[in-house]
Amino acid sequence: MARFFYSALQYILFPLVVLRMLWRSRRAPAYRRRIGERLGYVTAPTQHPCLWVHAVSVGETLAAAPLIERLLTDYPDYRIVVTTTTPTGSERVMALFGDSVHHCYAPYDLPGAVCRFLARVEPRAVIIMETELWPNMLHYTAHRNIPVLLANARLSERAAMGYNRVSGLTRQMLRQLHQVAAQTDDDGRRFVQLGLDPAALTVTGSIKWDVDISPELKTAADSLASEWRSQERPVLVAASTHPGEEAMLLQVGAVLRQRFPELLLVLVPRHPERFEAVLRLARDSGCDVARRSEPDNLSPATEVLVGDTMGELTAFLGAARIAFVGGSLIPHGGHNLLEAAAWGIPVLTGPHTFNFERVTQLLASAGGVQVVADTEELSVCIIQLLEDHDRATAMGNTAREVVRANRGALGRLLGLIPGLLRLE
Repeated sequence: MARFFYSALQYILFPLVVLRMLWRSRRAPAYRRRIGERLGYVTAPTQHPCLWVHAVSVGETLAAAPLIERLLTDYPDYRIVVTTTTPTGSERVMALFGDSVHHCYAPYDLPGAVCRFLARVEPRAVIIMETELWPNMLHYTAHRNIPVLLANARLSERAAMGYNRVSGLTRQMLRQLHQVAAQTDDDGRRFVQLGLDPAALTVTGSIKWDVDISPELKTAADSLASEWRSQERPVLVAASTHPGEEAMLLQVGAVLRQRFPELLLVLVPRHPERFEAVLRLARDSGCDVARRSEPDNLSPATEVLVGDTMGELTAFLGAARIAFVGGSLIPHGGHNLLEAAAWGIPVLTGPHTFNFERVTQLLASAGGVQVVADTEELSVCIIQLLEDHDRATAMGNTAREVVRANRGALGRLLGLIPGLLRLE
């Protein structure tokens, strides 16, 4: 009954969803393309059986990339279907895998759209990244006896409180999951408290710890470092920033340049539709600004570089002296610290990291990450690290060692796949 009312509400709100998408498409035209896929009208894969991997956007896609690569290798008889819900996620899938996977948008969680999608794709099993739980998706996969694995699952206290408000619907969804591979014991405990069968829970750790810096990526980072660090200028990369944070970071940059006039601040907004707004904001601040998409405009006088390209953030981090990870100076919950930590550079983050609570705790307790309360503390910390090379090196080495010590989640997750496909 709860799902019936949920579905009715979804249909009632659907016109507003369409209007919101059209509104977003003013700045990101890709949102109004391929609408049919979102309604379940997808092209059926030419190869069967299929294994469906669902990742929401860029973050989940990057986290899923090592898993998808292993699935392509370990299950060559399966066609891997990868879905996202955002255009940026779609772009990342195509850039990473091209035609080696079958990519389309995931359907809206409407009964008709979900049923059309399942009828065309006919997945043997589903792997959902992190905590993308949708009542109709889970209901109709269960109805078709399609097992679902919630992989790299995380559930913060705040998110658990939200799910608990609709406890009847949440309990029903969790009972339809074949397996939950949780990142931490605390995540697993919250899932069980909300109604997950304890027998369906496995704590694997986060596959984001299994970050891999390929030789090609190292070469790209070295090339950027050579370009950016001319005359040994310090480079601060501010990754995955959100509205409100860029203005704070520009103020931090102004403070730092009083001590380090050659500093280059690289601002990388989380969402590409904000590239132009951040560029205008940086120019309005009076800084000498360049954009990554026009590399010829970068000069020794450039104070701020806006990272307005896709797929280069990891290389940016490899070229940095210090990294700040955004979504944390505002109450968004932070973003993944591990890509920066894996490079062996000092990593800083703001106080709002509830989406990556365990990762932040492990890195911070070891001394590989510094959590700052505000921009004043952020400025002081950066100055100290730039002035004390030994301290910066030790902090970066610690961060890298913590990442290495916590790897292995990918292997544990892959160990669950045969049972999911009933191949044991």
